[in-house]
Formats: sequence, structure tokens, C-alpha cells
Amino acid sequence: MCCAGSEQRLTCTDQMMLFGKVSQQLCGIKKLPWSCDSRYFWGWLNAVFNKVDYDRIRDVGPDRAASEWLLRCGAMVRYHGQERWQTDYNHLPTGPLDKYKIQAIDATNSCIMSIGFDHMVGLQHVEKIRLCKCHYIEDDCLLRLGQLENLQKSILEMEIISCGNITDKGIFALRHLRKSAGQSLGNHGKLSTFMKPGLLLRLHQQTREQEITKDI
Repeated sequence: MCCAGSEQRLTCTDQMMLFGKVSQQLCGIKKLPWSCDSRYFWGWLNAVFNKVDYDRIRDVGPDRAASEWLLRCGAMVRYHGQERWQTDYNHLPTGPLDKYKIQAIDATNSCIMSIGFDHMVGLQHVEKIRLCKCHYIEDDCLLRLGQLENLQKSILEMEIISCGNITDKGIFALRHLRKSAGQSLGNHGKLSTFMKPGLLLRLHQQTREQEITKDI
């Protein structure tokens, strides 16, 4: 505890750890009943969590900065060569900037949104992305994903589950992941899905589930 009149400076690491603890506590109370005012508040807060700090990306590297963003928003990441998912913002591994490369992202019930997707520009090893019940994911998010050149080269599997704001337009945006194929999907009507060779794309809706697993 800081005594009156004393001066205390927090290092960048201390500030990030403190922010992580606060964000975890806030995520824990998001389950409280929503009112109109609280909805606006959480929308503003989530925008803060998603804000891109380009200086941070430059200082710690894209994988570390993206890990902080994803965990701050309630998602999980797994690194190449590791089986364990990283879920705790304050226990992200430290080391050389090029040591930990994100291989998989599980954004289940997270608050990631399009304004934060610039965090992914420098990621070169992401093979799997799971978007499940992501209430802020919209068509423009998939458009942004489809435009990421590094992701086009690395992605092998993508799951989109019960993301109610995604329409055919968003799925169509995945055409940037190369090869095309037309599919029919459950209660979502006709979806034109576009896949690179070898990409596994799973699309699920809340009531009826069907899987597109075409390997071209």
C-alpha cells in the first residue's frame, strides 16, 4: 500500500499486469443483467480493450501484443510446440520476442471486435481460429481476416459457431482464403463458402448444426 506523500512509479510490466487483473474482474461481472446504460458502458469498455497500441506491437512483437489483446478480451491462445492454452493475462510466458508464436486462437465468449484485428497483421503461424458466441463479431471482421496475407498462408481450420451478427456477406468475404466451393448450410440458407486448398471451415448455428469440411 502506498503511504501518503510517497511517490511510486509503475513499470510498463506492472501497468499491464494491473490492467490484466482489472479486465479479468470486469469480465467476471459481465454476466449481470443488462440495462440500456450498462450495454453502452460495456460497448465502450470493450472498445477500450480492443484498441490497438502500435507502439506496444513494435516493442514486444506481434505475437506477444496479440496475446495480450486476446486474453484481455476473454479469448485464449496456444503457442507452437505447446499443448496448454494460455488463459491468464498475468501469466503469459516471457522470453525472447521470437520464442512464442501463436498457433491457435479460441475466442469463445470473448469481446474481440473489428477495431482490434490489426493486432493480427503480423501473426505468421496461426493455423486455427475458433469464433464461438462472439457477440461483437460482424461481417467486416471476416472481411478483415480474409485480407490478412499472413493468415491466408497459415490458416488450416476455422470455426464459426453461433455468431449471430455474421451473414452470408461475411462468409463470402472468406473468398480471400483462395479456392471456392458452394455449400448449403442448415437454417442459415445457402452459403457460398470459399476455402484455400486444405482449409477446414466449420459453420454452426444455434439450433441446427452442420459442418463444411471440404478438403480441396
